[in-house]
Amino acid sequence: MSTRKRIVLLGATGSIGSSTLKVLENHSDRLELVGIAARSNVDGLAEIADKFGVRQVGLFDPAAGARAAADPRFKSGTVFYHGVDEVASLATLPDADLVVVAVVGTAGLKPTLAAIEAKKTIALASKEILVLAGEFVTRAARENQVLILPLDSEHNAIFQCLQGAHHRDVQRIILTASGGSFLDRPIETMDRVTPAEALNHPNWSMGDKITIDSATMANKGLELIEARWLFDLRSDSIDVVIHRQSFVHSMVEFVDGSILAQLSPPSMTFAIQHTLLFPDRATGTHPSLDFSTAMRLDFQPPDTSKFPCLTLARQALEGNGILPAAFNAANEVAVEAFLDGRIGFMKIPVIIEKTLEVIPNREPSRLDDVTEADKEARGIASRWVAP
Repeated sequence: MSTRKRIVLLGATGSIGSSTLKVLENHSDRLELVGIAARSNVDGLAEIADKFGVRQVGLFDPAAGARAAADPRFKSGTVFYHGVDEVASLATLPDADLVVVAVVGTAGLKPTLAAIEAKKTIALASKEILVLAGEFVTRAARENQVLILPLDSEHNAIFQCLQGAHHRDVQRIILTASGGSFLDRPIETMDRVTPAEALNHPNWSMGDKITIDSATMANKGLELIEARWLFDLRSDSIDVVIHRQSFVHSMVEFVDGSILAQLSPPSMTFAIQHTLLFPDRATGTHPSLDFSTAMRLDFQPPDTSKFPCLTLARQALEGNGILPAAFNAANEVAVEAFLDGRIGFMKIPVIIEKTLEVIPNREPSRLDDVTEADKEARGIASRWVAP
């Protein structure tokens, strides 16, 4: 019997998936990849399946799944999972110990809940899942005594700083933000931002959606909402500070005024390795910070007039109900429209704001309520995209 921790990786071909594979390769004596899934990237999955010897392969897009099943690059005996429902089954593989959820957007919600019901440890990178359905996901985790480990670098940093601490001793958590591509750009020129400029992040290599979210600071807004569910905190106990170097990944302030921070270079392998090996540690996949050379750490408050998405996210968090789901849905619609050249950069927060103003807020009593709200918000946002 294998003593290695067995991993299912949802979102295997994305930026988080790529970093996860580096950690898996570096610690192959401790970690084993037993299942992989992607939205539609058959080529990427074929390469991963061959390299890591994976025989359980899923695609969220059923048409891509059919192509994969007929693709000779996959070894004989490979089992394919087509569509969201079957990928949810992949997330419950009996021989899996931990499921990494790194799917962009909310497509990973159903597989996450299925994995929780199957009592698999969750390594969560898809912040939209808790934004959409935080109450339902965290309740399911409590009822099934399942651990949700935050894989996002900021929330993983908070998780590390909180080890051994009492909840009552936490004054606030401080999420750091790089400021994205336009921290120093004059606000009067922001309406002329192009997709190519917004995708040029100074510190991180990420997927297109996440990079645009960083440029608008919507990603930090999503992280505010996610942190509320991960750490059971009120909105006024969660702050954001700009830290352009991206060495300090987040901080925790305690009631006595002491602040703990977690530092590492801006590579996702640090947070991913901590999550996959938790509670153990091992030699890092990438080198750590070199304090023999000069460096500086700068902090400043965010300019919410330039980055209104941050204010809108906090409003959604404080309003609760379906507003966080509406914020996320409207942002996804607006970002897609911006990347397609259908709207300008500063129209993104406008669409989010209009959606939050129009959609009737209510308390969801079942999971279908938030999925219906997500659909409703997308419809509202789409009308604002249209000229």
